[in-house]
Amino acid sequence: MNEKTLSNVSSERLLSLDFFRGITMFLLVAEGTELWSVLVQEPVAGTFLESFFRQFHHHEWNGLHFWDLIQPFFMFIVGVAMPFSYQKRLKHGASHKQITKHIVQRSVLLLAFGVGLHCVYRQKLVWELWNVLSQLSVTILIAYFLMRFKWTTQLVVSIGLLLLTELMYRLFPLDGYNQPFVKDHNFGSWMDMILMGKINNGGGWVAINCIPTAAHTIWGVVAGQWLQSKTDWKSKLKKLIVIGAAFLVAGYLLDWLSITPIIKRISTSSFVLASGGWALLALAFCYWLIDVRQKKNWIFPFVVVGTNPIFIYLFFNTVGYQWFNGFVAIFTHGMLAWFRTPHFLVGLLTSFTILALEWYMLYYLYRKRIFFRI
Repeated sequence: MNEKTLSNVSSERLLSLDFFRGITMFLLVAEGTELWSVLVQEPVAGTFLESFFRQFHHHEWNGLHFWDLIQPFFMFIVGVAMPFSYQKRLKHGASHKQITKHIVQRSVLLLAFGVGLHCVYRQKLVWELWNVLSQLSVTILIAYFLMRFKWTTQLVVSIGLLLLTELMYRLFPLDGYNQPFVKDHNFGSWMDMILMGKINNGGGWVAINCIPTAAHTIWGVVAGQWLQSKTDWKSKLKKLIVIGAAFLVAGYLLDWLSITPIIKRISTSSFVLASGGWALLALAFCYWLIDVRQKKNWIFPFVVVGTNPIFIYLFFNTVGYQWFNGFVAIFTHGMLAWFRTPHFLVGLLTSFTILALEWYMLYYLYRKRIFFRI
């Protein structure tokens, strides 16, 4: 990374957070190029590599793949950034009332973007709330209004949200929706019928996930407050690692002891704990490596992606899927056909080309200091 550019960034931002956000978004952008789908096709299919690349796809139900951590990471990272953003706005003269108004407006916009993306997917006007942006519109409000309390209080409330979710799923009495961990026959699916008049048939996703996954954003806020504090780096790391490890063990134990299965699609308490634990440990590692040990010369490509997260997320989910991917494929498929390139390599090179072009677009915005904020 260019040292001058790095010093300018590090003077105002927590570099480990920029990297964590950047690599999370980079993986999402790669998904938008269909790279992870290409990497499980022939000749990879049926080999040991397929098992590895299957980790970049959601688990079908009970279990945890690496890709199931991406949304929790995204929601956690938003929480980590909130205390820093709040202090920055105060420093620039904003009042608490003005900041609160901004947060509410941001939640409304996130909800609108989330619903709008479903309209794009369906190619018609729909009212669907399964998108991560729709979920985030609720979780940031909960996390923001808890931010003024002690971190211990925030953790207690977050665990309370998980217990509430457990009770709602386990005690809901209505026939057809009283099987807490059965796809499409649980409390979350009933809530989808109430909120949207439909369920995510076959996928099992539910909108009420915003309640348990609010814990991810709350834990992000707590982690951000720890990193923002004046205590030494060892104390900060200790908190991140101890709480992260405790959540991780608790989540997996709930699943292994057959108490509550790890299911991302309905965000069971065991899933939230396990994924939240991974998020805290991942942040601890990034903080130790980048901000403590100063191993940061290699992170620039990811920082570029992390500085425009909402823009690139909306881009590859709309323009990317609808036009850009196909536009690039016209040229890559056409030119590679001259050399009788195998189908797998054509798909792989097309995905890499799209990824490179989208990164360069973000780099151009970064150089021009154009950042899309909501």
